[in-house]
Amino acid sequence: MKKLLTHINSPADLQKLPLEKLPQLAQDLREFIIDIVAVKEGHLGASLGVVELTIALHYVFDVPNDKLIWDVGHQAYGHKILTGRKEIFDTNRQLGGISGFPKRSESEYDDFGTGHSSTSISAILGMALASKLNGENNRQHIAVVGDASIASGMAFEGLNHLGVTDVNALIVLNDNAIGIDPSVGALKKYLTNVKSGTAKDENIFECLNLDYSGPIDGHNLPLLIQELERLKSVKGPKLLHIITTKGKGLKKAEENQVVYHAPGKFDKVTGERIKKTVEPLPPKYQDVFGHTLVELAEKNKKIVGITPAMPTGSSLKFMMEKIPERAFDVGIAEQHAVTLAAGMATQGLIPFCNIYSTFLQRAYDQVIHDVALQKLPVIFCLDRAGLVGQDGPTHHGVFDLAYLRCIPNLTIFSPMNEMELRNIMYTAQLGLDGPIAIRYPRGRGVLLEWDNNFEPIAIGTARCLKEGSKIAVLTIGHIGNVVAKMLTEINQPESIGHYDMRFVKPLDEKTLLRIYTQYDHIITVEDGCAMGGFGSAILEFANKEKLNKSVKIFGVPDRFVEHGTILETHRMAGIDFEAIKSYIQSTLNQ
Repeated sequence: MKKLLTHINSPADLQKLPLEKLPQLAQDLREFIIDIVAVKEGHLGASLGVVELTIALHYVFDVPNDKLIWDVGHQAYGHKILTGRKEIFDTNRQLGGISGFPKRSESEYDDFGTGHSSTSISAILGMALASKLNGENNRQHIAVVGDASIASGMAFEGLNHLGVTDVNALIVLNDNAIGIDPSVGALKKYLTNVKSGTAKDENIFECLNLDYSGPIDGHNLPLLIQELERLKSVKGPKLLHIITTKGKGLKKAEENQVVYHAPGKFDKVTGERIKKTVEPLPPKYQDVFGHTLVELAEKNKKIVGITPAMPTGSSLKFMMEKIPERAFDVGIAEQHAVTLAAGMATQGLIPFCNIYSTFLQRAYDQVIHDVALQKLPVIFCLDRAGLVGQDGPTHHGVFDLAYLRCIPNLTIFSPMNEMELRNIMYTAQLGLDGPIAIRYPRGRGVLLEWDNNFEPIAIGTARCLKEGSKIAVLTIGHIGNVVAKMLTEINQPESIGHYDMRFVKPLDEKTLLRIYTQYDHIITVEDGCAMGGFGSAILEFANKEKLNKSVKIFGVPDRFVEHGTILETHRMAGIDFEAIKSYIQSTLNQ
């Protein structure tokens, strides 16, 4: 730990430093973040890019009396280190450790949880209006909007309201021209023109009635502090436009900002990523999706691909590279992505709309009203379904089965392996009479080799993987592989049947009737919320058919699961290998 940072445990300690010492503190803080993330992994580039801004904000403002929100949340590592969490920062994103995002329950300095993007302007305006109503007129309210989150519709909804108020609110636009992938859209072009001095005289933010200043160098600490001090005395809503470099201070992170957003382990001196042991591994589901989409699109000219700002994370980048005219990154705009897909579907195109499960929650109304109500054949590919590990509860995709299952006209499928994913994508593009949601997890599949041919899947059909006599285990999706392996270790294996149900909607009722006739006990296993999910669908079916058999549901309980590895989060949720095995064995022994 470097000398200056050693003595900084709170913003009060920081404010005791003379101005001329702050650049050294910035270097110390940057090196501290690099040292920890190089070994422990996590988000890197975003926090490196706002080191100077982080120091300046805590130097000028009286946080937590003044309210400070970081949006998107992966910019906040420096903030956490300067606000009392330096000694435990190496637990970041680890089981039982601090969160990778701001979290209200973690610290009084974390004024608002920001795991998703573009929420800070609405939240800070809510706080500012509350301060005004409470007579706290001297309190400052600051929202740092960075990594392309200004382009989201919700950000502009907040700006639209902010501009007609007189609250003390400062929006700091951290403009680095990149989110996880490079920023896109007309607003990005406009901000580029502002930086180059070629924009039209009328400023878009001034048109929204905000007191605009900038753009200024976000790595110039004295200039930042001078401007923030000035803005403290400016009443009403205001916006400071700063220019930063994502990954600042680590050459590799500056040169490859996409990879070094979250690079995994790397050499803290050279920045070189540490290569893992080379061994044959199954592909990632996202890559199976990406390559399969290109394969299908090369044969079917009506196929288009859509993603809201996640071309690398979703692997839509493969289509963007090979067929760019039919692949669309719409920016951080999930609602727009869904309705854009709906519009395309009305004109005979076949849209594959790829959105992380947890992010589709933001477009729920559009899924219902714009797609399902009109029975439009949009193909939703929901990446990162289930428990996703160290990104924690803001990113766990555990609610999709429950929130989608109640929507009419919508088919829901979850592949157990890569070949099933390929086959359902093939089936969907042949033509369905309504939308389909295909959910698959973060990480790798299970197959090292497969047949490259496609086979259509009959909608609403399950697969019997193993016959039995006493207990039927019904699984949905990738977690079925865990169950299949576990069943090889069970005593009396001949007593256990295993069924990959594949479809949560429509259910394979014919197979379910046979299961209820053949078995004494039924167990359902899913990596989604137990309340309203796959197991609930089985119980509803049994109730409808007046079937009375014991049903045990293994699913995520009615609470938010904290961060940890995927195995650790499964254990916290009670859907791990040992929990399921123990229940089956005890049931057999009754």
